[in-house]
Amino acid sequence: MSLWGGRFSEPSDEELRQLNDSIPFDHILYAEDIEGSMVYARALAGAGVISADEAETIIQGLRQVTEEFDADRFQLAEGDEDIHTAVERRLTEIVGDVGGKLHTGRSRNDQVATDFRLWAMRAADGLADELRRLQAAIVTLAEQHTETLMPGYTHLQPAQPISAAHWLMSFFWMLERDLDRLHSARRRMAVCPLGSGALAGSPFAVDRRRIAAELGFDRPSANSLDAVSDRDFVADMLYAICLCAAHLSRMAEDILIYSNPAFGFITLDDRYSTGSSLMPQKRNADPMELMRGKTGRLIGNLTGFLSTLKGLPSGYNKDLQEDKEALFDAVETMRRLLPVVGATVRHLRINEDAMEAALTEDLLATDLADYLVGRGLPFRQAHHVVGSVVRLAADRGESLSQLPLSVLKGVSTVFAEDVAAVFSFERSARQRNSIGGAAPDAVRGQIAEAKARLSS
Repeated sequence: MSLWGGRFSEPSDEELRQLNDSIPFDHILYAEDIEGSMVYARALAGAGVISADEAETIIQGLRQVTEEFDADRFQLAEGDEDIHTAVERRLTEIVGDVGGKLHTGRSRNDQVATDFRLWAMRAADGLADELRRLQAAIVTLAEQHTETLMPGYTHLQPAQPISAAHWLMSFFWMLERDLDRLHSARRRMAVCPLGSGALAGSPFAVDRRRIAAELGFDRPSANSLDAVSDRDFVADMLYAICLCAAHLSRMAEDILIYSNPAFGFITLDDRYSTGSSLMPQKRNADPMELMRGKTGRLIGNLTGFLSTLKGLPSGYNKDLQEDKEALFDAVETMRRLLPVVGATVRHLRINEDAMEAALTEDLLATDLADYLVGRGLPFRQAHHVVGSVVRLAADRGESLSQLPLSVLKGVSTVFAEDVAAVFSFERSARQRNSIGGAAPDAVRGQIAEAKARLSS
């Protein structure tokens, strides 16, 4: 049963129909479509458009349709071009002609916009829950390693000593921003288009505020023309997902690097590693490579959809059918990735000895400059002096602490006997005790705040 066609003398060409039909992917929206239809049936009764008995008949019929979908017994029929057509066709088969009254004053334009927003709101909630679980895994592992020192890197070059916990917690805060973006996107999408009609609103006195409230929206849309074509919420959510994936891709890259035997800082659990079909010794961090690779796919979804939006005239246009597959794919991709990434982190083994062995005294060069500053030398001069000391140690094939005091004094008379205390990785980390710093106490403060956020 087509929802249109009276104006046409011939049916659509088969190839056009296959191009036009969205039922192969928008059937995912069946629960939201039926839920919206139930609420709309009550709204029509409230407006006196249909009787209360008719509304109840429609609602009971829709419940049967839901049961068929839930049990995977729903049978698509020829002419079911989208989920709306399929549901209404089956409803009319169950309840008779009264089912045809459900669409009074409603368009597929406001219907699909409502369905998709409902679905996206629930998808955002689900992704947020999964991100919280990943954050919890990060915090649990970090708590065990606030005193485990490792090299920190900038430009992938050894920089300063940090703790493994400090490294791990950096990803907690990235994900915290991602959650904020996801929650913000969810708040903006909680606007109900139902009752906007095709573009001009409804001629019937349906209570749009009540419709919005019953469906879990914050409020009805303010402009019907805008409401049927607004897909900002899709772009918002795609962006939130993309940036989250970019953060997870960065974490994946670190895990790939640090699990390489050349570093050996971490070891992945066998359950989250794979092997080679040829080389028996291989231990590959494939989940992390997939996280990194699928980020490109997610970015493609966002950029493709933005390109679709950029030149549309006012009102609904069929181009907007491209919104669903992009977001469906993005959400499903994250739903598959996040549990595996979370489990990988939960079962990650930190190799403390390898991290300690990678600590070299050039990581303390900044501490040496700070020592000179403490003895009154301006930092710019101290920086230059220590650069000369580092070069001298390299030329002599010695570490910084092996340089005799006489040699140090030959570079700068500011050096004194107490310089020996500088050459301690633990001291270096402890000194950075400001908020957000790498000191164990500061990291424990981060963890305490993180745990408070997780429990709120």
